[in-house]
Amino acid sequence: MSGGYYVLDADGIARPVKLLEWAKWYESADRRVAWTAMLGLEVSTVFLGLDHSFGAGGPPVLFETMIFCRGNGGYMQRYCNRGEALEGHENLCKLMRHDLKERRQGYSQSHWRGMWRRRWA
Repeated sequence: MSGGYYVLDADGIARPVKLLEWAKWYESADRRVAWTAMLGLEVSTVFLGLDHSFGAGGPPVLFETMIFCRGNGGYMQRYCNRGEALEGHENLCKLMRHDLKERRQGYSQSHWRGMWRRRWA
Protein backbone atom coordinates (compact mmCIF):
# COMPACT_ATOMS: atom_id res chain seq x y z
CA MET A 1 0.00 0.00 0.00
CA SER A 2 2.65 2.55 1.00
CA GLY A 3 5.67 1.41 -0.96
CA GLY A 4 7.62 1.43 2.30
CA TYR A 5 6.82 5.04 3.32
CA TYR A 6 5.68 5.76 6.87
CA VAL A 7 4.85 8.77 9.03
CA LEU A 8 4.27 9.10 12.75
CA ASP A 9 0.77 10.05 13.82
CA ALA A 10 -0.03 12.34 16.78
CA ASP A 11 0.41 9.39 19.18
CA GLY A 12 3.83 8.48 17.77
CA ILE A 13 2.50 5.41 15.94
CA ALA A 14 3.91 4.68 12.49
CA ARG A 15 1.36 4.43 9.71
CA PRO A 16 1.91 3.65 6.02
CA VAL A 17 1.34 6.44 3.49
CA LYS A 18 1.92 7.20 -0.17
CA LEU A 19 5.06 8.95 -1.41
CA LEU A 20 3.68 12.50 -1.68
CA GLU A 21 2.19 12.47 1.83
CA TRP A 22 5.43 11.06 3.19
CA ALA A 23 7.56 13.70 1.43
CA LYS A 24 5.43 16.55 2.75
CA TRP A 25 5.52 15.14 6.30
CA TYR A 26 9.26 14.36 6.17
CA GLU A 27 10.26 17.94 5.27
CA SER A 28 9.34 19.31 8.69
CA ALA A 29 8.92 16.27 10.92
CA ASP A 30 10.71 15.94 14.25
CA ARG A 31 11.90 12.36 13.87
CA ARG A 32 13.95 12.22 17.08
CA VAL A 33 12.67 9.58 19.48
CA ALA A 34 15.43 9.80 22.11
CA TRP A 35 18.84 11.44 22.53
CA THR A 36 21.45 11.04 25.26
CA ALA A 37 24.89 12.68 25.55
CA MET A 38 27.72 11.20 27.62
CA LEU A 39 31.13 12.89 27.81
CA GLY A 40 31.62 13.51 24.11
CA LEU A 41 29.52 10.59 22.91
CA GLU A 42 25.91 10.74 21.76
CA VAL A 43 23.24 8.07 21.49
CA SER A 44 20.53 9.06 19.04
CA THR A 45 17.33 7.17 18.24
CA VAL A 46 15.23 8.34 15.30
CA PHE A 47 12.22 7.37 13.22
CA LEU A 48 13.50 6.56 9.73
CA GLY A 49 10.26 6.99 7.79
CA LEU A 50 11.28 4.31 5.29
CA ASP A 51 11.08 0.57 5.74
CA HIS A 52 14.66 -0.66 6.17
CA SER A 53 13.79 -4.36 6.10
CA PHE A 54 14.48 -4.22 2.35
CA GLY A 55 11.97 -6.92 1.48
CA ALA A 56 13.29 -9.45 3.99
CA GLY A 57 9.75 -10.21 5.15
CA GLY A 58 8.28 -9.58 8.57
CA PRO A 59 7.32 -6.21 10.03
CA PRO A 60 8.81 -2.98 8.66
CA VAL A 61 12.05 -1.77 10.25
CA LEU A 62 11.40 1.92 10.97
CA PHE A 63 13.58 3.09 13.87
CA GLU A 64 17.34 3.37 14.33
CA THR A 65 19.74 3.99 17.22
CA MET A 66 23.31 5.14 16.54
CA ILE A 67 26.28 6.05 18.69
CA PHE A 68 28.14 9.17 17.56
CA CYS A 69 31.57 10.37 18.59
CA ARG A 70 32.31 13.95 17.55
CA GLY A 71 29.58 13.79 14.93
CA ASN A 72 30.75 10.54 13.33
CA GLY A 73 28.35 7.63 13.47
CA GLY A 74 29.50 4.22 14.53
CA TYR A 75 27.51 1.40 16.10
CA MET A 76 23.91 1.17 14.84
CA GLN A 77 20.88 -0.92 15.72
CA ARG A 78 17.42 -0.94 14.10
CA TYR A 79 13.91 -1.70 15.39
CA CYS A 80 10.39 -2.30 14.13
CA ASN A 81 8.43 -0.13 16.57
CA ARG A 82 8.78 2.81 18.94
CA GLY A 83 8.65 0.64 22.08
CA GLU A 84 11.54 -1.52 20.90
CA ALA A 85 13.47 1.60 19.86
CA LEU A 86 13.07 3.27 23.26
CA GLU A 87 14.03 0.07 25.07
CA GLY A 88 17.04 -0.41 22.78
CA HIS A 89 18.13 3.21 23.31
CA GLU A 90 17.98 2.84 27.10
CA ASN A 91 19.76 -0.54 27.05
CA LEU A 92 22.55 0.89 24.91
CA CYS A 93 22.91 3.87 27.26
CA LYS A 94 23.11 1.51 30.26
CA LEU A 95 25.78 -0.55 28.51
CA MET A 96 27.77 2.57 27.66
CA ARG A 97 27.51 3.91 31.24
CA HIS A 98 28.70 0.59 32.64
CA ASP A 99 31.52 0.30 30.14
CA LEU A 100 32.48 3.94 30.62
CA LYS A 101 32.61 3.52 34.40
CA GLU A 102 34.95 0.54 34.11
CA ARG A 103 37.14 1.95 31.34
CA ARG A 104 37.58 5.47 32.71
CA GLN A 105 39.53 4.43 35.75
CA GLY A 106 43.11 5.54 35.17
CA TYR A 107 42.63 6.90 31.64
CA SER A 108 42.44 10.43 30.26
CA GLN A 109 39.28 11.53 28.42
CA SER A 110 41.03 11.49 25.04
CA HIS A 111 42.30 7.96 25.68
CA TRP A 112 38.91 6.47 26.55
CA ARG A 113 37.21 8.34 23.67
CA GLY A 114 39.68 6.62 21.35
CA MET A 115 38.86 3.29 22.98
CA TRP A 116 35.15 3.95 22.41
CA ARG A 117 35.70 4.87 18.78
CA ARG A 118 37.53 1.61 18.18
CA ARG A 119 34.93 -0.42 20.05
CA TRP A 120 31.75 1.07 18.59
CA ALA A 121 32.82 2.15 15.11
